Amino acid sequence: MLRRLREKRKRKMNEDMVSVIIPVYNAAKCISDTVQSVRSQTYTNWELILVDDGSTDRSVEIMQEFANDDIRLIRTDGGKSAALARNRGIMEAKGRYLAFLDADDLWNPDKLEQQVAFMKREAVAFSFTGYEFADEEGVGVQKIVKVPAKLKYGAALKNTTIFTSTVMFDLKKISREAVMMPNVASEDTATWWKILKNGYTAYGLNESLTLYRRGSGTLSSNKVIAVKRIWNLYRNVEHLSVPKSCYCFCFYAVRAVIRRM
Repeated sequence: MLRRLREKRKRKMNEDMVSVIIPVYNAAKCISDTVQSVRSQTYTNWELILVDDGSTDRSVEIMQEFANDDIRLIRTDGGKSAALARNRGIMEAKGRYLAFLDADDLWNPDKLEQQVAFMKREAVAFSFTGYEFADEEGVGVQKIVKVPAKLKYGAALKNTTIFTSTVMFDLKKISREAVMMPNVASEDTATWWKILKNGYTAYGLNESLTLYRRGSGTLSSNKVIAVKRIWNLYRNVEHLSVPKSCYCFCFYAVRAVIRRM
């Protein structure tokens, strides 16, 4: 009888739990701050799954210092990809809600509280929020990205505003398999498109709740890489025609520039 009561209590706890997944590769400089931003959440029913992808710096050592009942460290063979690391985390997740956080980004203390409340209020399967660009030290630079109230597949092809560290899923409304990421470049965007193409709608909470940390000195090369990746998604993942790809790309490029202004 006592055992059944404990199991019932545990199931109830997991009912509203948020499983936070962080893929990690050589993030020793920032992972401590990122983990701390999760620990500082006003919403306390969460578990953190750190998936190390073969780090060669002090990342594992730092993460081991945080490990407890709520923070799990999973080590893979390494050298694979952020997509596969996230997928491993998805399979290990115990919560109803699933949230992603990159190893160098930071959450505002009320991020989870606001987003869970939003998802319950609106009864949605897929949500994302606004965010603010930050410098290498994780300090916001007052460039805040506002997000639309909703995005469907066609609109999302022209607007890549959904940022990984702001995304949350309700696994009662969308299957675990549906949110698994393909092992391609820009796997996050490919995943959002896959989900939206299957009839879901992404709902935006227009509040800046995440700091998107960007390193200096690599922005130009990153932009070139981003352009190549988005074009590859249009042509080789979504299999759009050249005219359709060009059409979507024009909107993508303009909006990408506006987000950074």
